[in-house]
Amino acid sequence: MSIAQTLKDLGISLPPVSTPAAAYVPFVQTGNLVFLSGHIAKKDGKPWVGQLGTDMDTATGKEAARAIAIDLLGTLQAAVGDLERVKRVVKLLGLVNSAPGYTEHHLVINGASELIAQVFGERGAHARSAFGVAQLPMGAAVEIELIAEV
Repeated sequence: MSIAQTLKDLGISLPPVSTPAAAYVPFVQTGNLVFLSGHIAKKDGKPWVGQLGTDMDTATGKEAARAIAIDLLGTLQAAVGDLERVKRVVKLLGLVNSAPGYTEHHLVINGASELIAQVFGERGAHARSAFGVAQLPMGAAVEIELIAEV
């Protein structure tokens, strides 16, 4: 099944690339690798604010990570022209705005990892890191970056 059909079946339409909030570009390609800048969680077009373990639970954080994956896919499509060109999703790096003692960062970032695997199948199996941090830009709950091979 094509990636376009998979996205349609999942009810996902990819957003346009967001304008960077600071002095960086949304993606860079070098050789056969495409590096996507970190994308923060958004809800209703605004930063999805919250801190895991304080005012947000793991299930909600996972939803935020899934929403980021959709934004990342939109940026990746803009970077490569067609998601079918992606040979492999190489790595995700997930940052979770979390309270001291919160330990489910890996479960939050699964929201993105699971969607990437659904969309790309075997090509979506990736290496990953998930970290808890004291704060993220604009108070966002989650931020994720992605590296892909084309």
